[in-house]
Amino acid sequence: MGVLGLLLLWLQLCALTRASYKLWVPNTDFDDAANWSQNRTPCAGAAVQFPADKMVSVLVREGHSISDMLLPLDGELVLASGAGFSAKDPSSNLDCSTGASALFLDPDRFSWHDPHLWRTGDAARGLFSVDAERVPCRHDDVVFPSNASFRVGLGPGVGTVRVYSVRALGQTFTRDEDLAAFLASRAGRLRFHGFGALSVGPDACDDPSGCVCGNAEVLPWICAALLQPLGGRCPQAACQDALRPEGQCCDLCGAIVSLTHGPTFDLERYRARLLHTFLALPQYQGLQMAVSKVPRQPRLREGAGEKSDTDIQVVLVETGPVTGGAGRLARVLLADIAEHGEALGVLSAIVRESGASVGGGPVAVLYAPGLAGGVAALLLLLLALLAGALLLQRTGRLRWRRRGEAAPAASGAPLGFHNPVFYMDSAEALPAPQPDVRSSSRSYFVNPLFDEAEAEA
Repeated sequence: MGVLGLLLLWLQLCALTRASYKLWVPNTDFDDAANWSQNRTPCAGAAVQFPADKMVSVLVREGHSISDMLLPLDGELVLASGAGFSAKDPSSNLDCSTGASALFLDPDRFSWHDPHLWRTGDAARGLFSVDAERVPCRHDDVVFPSNASFRVGLGPGVGTVRVYSVRALGQTFTRDEDLAAFLASRAGRLRFHGFGALSVGPDACDDPSGCVCGNAEVLPWICAALLQPLGGRCPQAACQDALRPEGQCCDLCGAIVSLTHGPTFDLERYRARLLHTFLALPQYQGLQMAVSKVPRQPRLREGAGEKSDTDIQVVLVETGPVTGGAGRLARVLLADIAEHGEALGVLSAIVRESGASVGGGPVAVLYAPGLAGGVAALLLLLLALLAGALLLQRTGRLRWRRRGEAAPAASGAPLGFHNPVFYMDSAEALPAPQPDVRSSSRSYFVNPLFDEAEAEA
């Protein structure tokens, strides 16, 4: 069996354990123009200079003619078949007549926590991952290119980077002791650096409902690496009341659907349903979707009253001008859950939309099995009470007056008692609760048994 066959077999095993795999993208190859200061490989007769104080492994694929080479204090040049170096006078080539050396860029510039540097192997069109899940999660298989040289910074050492397995230099490491021995070897030190620790573990994701990524603790470092080209600041969202999903660094325009799931929920099956049944429709071509299991936010946990501490987060993002398509699709998904939620293993759903009206708020519980009948009964009861109040008012047995209208004079002993809570002076009245000005979110949890009834009343 060839190398390709072994890789396909390994990917099939990953699928059986519901593991995703992340591919490392950048390299330190000599023949990659992105690794040189002038964004081009050294021309014939050029002087080549590597950073003197860096460790690096460099793969050379082709033959090169150079006039001089300054090597690092510790490193290696790996020559592929037919590759090599020969001496040449720089004056014989016009491109190298300026005398400027070709500088190999800092190989330590690549960080494990940079989402730009990873690619998800099982990505499909229309799908994306929140920023925390763009770098390897604790249940992921990590693959470094076998046909390229690379160097990875493991971070400042704030915690251990834990994944399911690591494949590098043709070896797959699934045990900590084997990986530690590789990292301590010269080959490992040339490719991995920094104070952070890298560990593998037997925690395969065998839960059909999915597994939490586990990168919450390192999200600040992920965001710092992601936003470094932007000066460390998030770009302004092109909508009002922008949303920030769990695991995302910056605000987004779109909608978030949070699902409370039961034991029969299957994450991959539900993701495929959303992708092929809804997102593939022409009216939703400008949207992208991310579906994953995330820790439940405290305010949603309190409102939902569920014992589970995780939710399924569905993020719908508008990639073009904000047209409200994400909100429309979110409402379609809620209608689908109302009809098929029991078969899908979904217990309840909460939706938040960017750009929502101030009166309605961006959060509402729109589906929860067993509540529809109770809401209908409550509405009927309120209608009956309202009809009774109107009847009493017409017969004169129930009266009310407008604010500021004088009360009728009492003709005898008072028929009641003085309630200090309702009749105290305005100067003594308790202040009304004020919104928290520090919060940028106007989201709240809506209980359909009460809030919808108040809206109807």
